[in-house]
Amino acid sequence: MGQTAHVSAVVWSAAVSLAAWLWLLLFQGWFWRTDVRLPASREPDGWPDVCVVVPARDEAAVLPASLPSLLAQDYPGRAEVFLVDDGSTDGTGDLARELARRRGGLPLTVVPPGEPPAGWTGKLWAVRHGMELARARDPEYLLLTDADIAHAPDSLRRLVAAARTGGFDLVSQMARLRVESLWERLVVPAFVYFFAQLYPFRRISRPGSRTAAAAGGCVLLRADAAARARIPDAVRHAVIDDVAVARAVKRSGGRVWLGLADGVDSVRPYPRLGDLWRMVSRSAYAQLRHSPPLLAGTVAGLALVYLVPPAAVAVGAAAGSPPCVLLGAAAWLVMAGTYVPMLRYYRQPLWLAPLLPVTAFLYLLMTVDSAVQHRRGRGAAWKGRTYARPEAAAEEA
Repeated sequence: MGQTAHVSAVVWSAAVSLAAWLWLLLFQGWFWRTDVRLPASREPDGWPDVCVVVPARDEAAVLPASLPSLLAQDYPGRAEVFLVDDGSTDGTGDLARELARRRGGLPLTVVPPGEPPAGWTGKLWAVRHGMELARARDPEYLLLTDADIAHAPDSLRRLVAAARTGGFDLVSQMARLRVESLWERLVVPAFVYFFAQLYPFRRISRPGSRTAAAAGGCVLLRADAAARARIPDAVRHAVIDDVAVARAVKRSGGRVWLGLADGVDSVRPYPRLGDLWRMVSRSAYAQLRHSPPLLAGTVAGLALVYLVPPAAVAVGAAAGSPPCVLLGAAAWLVMAGTYVPMLRYYRQPLWLAPLLPVTAFLYLLMTVDSAVQHRRGRGAAWKGRTYARPEAAAEEA
């Protein structure tokens, strides 16, 4: 009797999981599709001025693969690069100047931002300093990009054309992350897949939609829209600064677009699981607004949606319950099917699709660890620079 009740509970859980997957498949903004790329555009009659802001802290290892691509932009208008060297100890600023001297291209200015005041995350303080310098040039657009991002020669040109043609105040591309090591193959495509599930790209650009997000590695922002939304001051506490910036722009009446990138790539390696773990856990609990109830709901939701299907197949096979096996297998199949387009985008083997529950379990552990680190008062960090938790920063202010 007890075993029958146990199997019955698993059957019902598998049925709920399958229903959840059918809803995600059909009604969550087609999040699983990977065809949201820069929209069709036409070149403007006159190319606007653009200033590029690059926050950098101890980036000497990646700059040779990224900065030359930024300086070599084939942009018909006036463009200038400001690299904000935030207290690097590895010679980042000197290396940037040397690369600019050897490679030429767009003008480069390297500046230090000074220590961030209380209430500012390190990266956003560096961005603010760069934006202040850029505004002295009175550009129409600001390109906010990370030091590990390599751009195709026409990247800036295409971004500006898309923003002008579509009337967007913010155009962002989710850079294609590096996928070479075993752990990168297992974790990285799922990272983008989960992000798209939370913030379906099609909804972001839809007029009237409340969904807003951006990808911090590549954000083209109209300067007047940034001023209207008080960027970055309005989001100075944010750990997930790209999403916060997009929300601020949209709330101030701006139009936002986000899609997957072609020709915008991250060159930063994450060879070990620990590297990826830190990347995810740094912001996972902040994404849940540091709320224990949201954490509990997220853990339960991840378990129901991602872990129940394979568990139902195993329990059903062991107990000889065809309904349990069929429901679990159906949910698992839909799950794997929605993951296939992202694996193709990352040019990864499709046998990784059925392993998505394993990756989801890792993300569950990372999220819990993020909450544990927060409760221990360790706060968040940017490139080794730690800063206070949001509530602590507010008290200091």
